[in-house]
Amino acid sequence: MTDTNLRIPKRVKRSDQIVESVKRWIAVNRMQPGDRLPNERELMDQFECSKGTVREALKSLEVQGLVSIRTGPNGGAVLERVAFEKASELLRNYLHFEQPSGPDVYALRTLVEPEIAALATPRLNEEDLTLLESLVNRCESDPETFEERIDQRIAELEFHVVLAQRCNNALLSFIGRFLNDMIRDLVIFKKSALPEQREFSCSNHDYHKRLLEAFRAGNADEARQLMHDHMKSAEHFNRELEGQLNQHFLGSGQSNA
Repeated sequence: MTDTNLRIPKRVKRSDQIVESVKRWIAVNRMQPGDRLPNERELMDQFECSKGTVREALKSLEVQGLVSIRTGPNGGAVLERVAFEKASELLRNYLHFEQPSGPDVYALRTLVEPEIAALATPRLNEEDLTLLESLVNRCESDPETFEERIDQRIAELEFHVVLAQRCNNALLSFIGRFLNDMIRDLVIFKKSALPEQREFSCSNHDYHKRLLEAFRAGNADEARQLMHDHMKSAEHFNRELEGQLNQHFLGSGQSNA
């Protein structure tokens, strides 16, 4: 009798085994960007494999952004910090066909942005506060052109990026910046087909001015509450905008039929 629950485990390529072993070794030894991996000969001896297998493993690590391969007498594999932009792009590619909506993104932002604001508050220096103020000022007047509309939406997002960069929780920081990228890709440019939503923009601007006051006062609790209210308000506006967007594209489809 054959047990259909039994499965022969998929054989893992030797080069992939080496990649995972190297990653564990990096973590255990707390290695940092700029540190070097053992050279090819040492890796060949350690894993009892060919030069081709070692090079395939190193290439995989390079593609993943964990190492750079340098040539020459002092060459070899050097550890690199994976750039946020690369990690964000790969994760957004993963979600590309899932097509999360603006309200989906804002529902998650409502959870993480208040904590980011609170954690960032004591870490904001005068240069940061000046930058935040300049971003607020970019959204002061009504946009007259499409380019100005986009510039103001980007300024609104950059306000939140600054906070995420100053948050000392690496996971919250990444999620905050990633969600801002999601909004830029999946919300702003889709919604550019709609007329300017001035009420939404004014609400964002007002919250950002009040948040800036809380940051300057060093009041983390007030910043947390203001950011929570800001995100709930933005989530409400985005649900309305999503409905308008669906009607817009539905009407366009009918007119082209």
